[in-house]
Amino acid sequence: MGKTCLLVGASGGIGVAIAKQLAKDGMQLVLHYNQNKEAIEQLERVLPFESVLNVMQADLSTNEGIQTFLSQTHPTYDAIVFVNGMAHNGLFQDTEEDVMDQMLSLHVKAIWMITKQFLPDMLQRKTGHILLISSIWGEVGASCEVVYSSVKGAQNTFVKALAKEVGRSGIRVNGISPGFIDTKMNRNLTEEEKKAIIEEIPLNREGLPDEVAHAVSFLMDKRSAYIHGEMMTVSGGW
Repeated sequence: MGKTCLLVGASGGIGVAIAKQLAKDGMQLVLHYNQNKEAIEQLERVLPFESVLNVMQADLSTNEGIQTFLSQTHPTYDAIVFVNGMAHNGLFQDTEEDVMDQMLSLHVKAIWMITKQFLPDMLQRKTGHILLISSIWGEVGASCEVVYSSVKGAQNTFVKALAKEVGRSGIRVNGISPGFIDTKMNRNLTEEEKKAIIEEIPLNREGLPDEVAHAVSFLMDKRSAYIHGEMMTVSGGW
């Protein structure tokens, strides 16, 4: 039996790519999604039957949704990969408090609570991987994405702090900060806006979800056994 991985936020472009890559690597997956059931059903059709242990739905932007998630999950995992998230665009002074609460719950509290539930088992077994997909904005910040940048920055600090706490117990914690990746999140941009961003990127193109998934595969593999508490940037040099 392969190792088990809880993939939180499996229905987005990067989540789907990660699921396919980890299944190829021989992992058995529990797939979480919130709204995009169609993407999960399509993913199940292309993955080997034995690769998917379970599928669950929960809205992690609410306390109730977090509790629903925790009540559904498998008792033990070898790895947890967090890909859950949503962007929020707009001036900071126009951002409503309920949006701030949703962003904090989805990007920060949900990760805290899910990790807290499954960390004791990893500590007892002295093995495990915890991996977060953050964003380059968590490192450098972005105008009109202040709240999103803030919660991604919190994720980055969580990776570094938790890594120091659990490393001696055989648990590795890392993160990936994607840059401009060809996903639905960026498809609301005009062609002119996309062109302007790509001109800033030294490799002169968008990244692909598969390229993020390859980085995940590497960080979950024994080849990266001495990489711990790191945020790997996958941005084409941006």
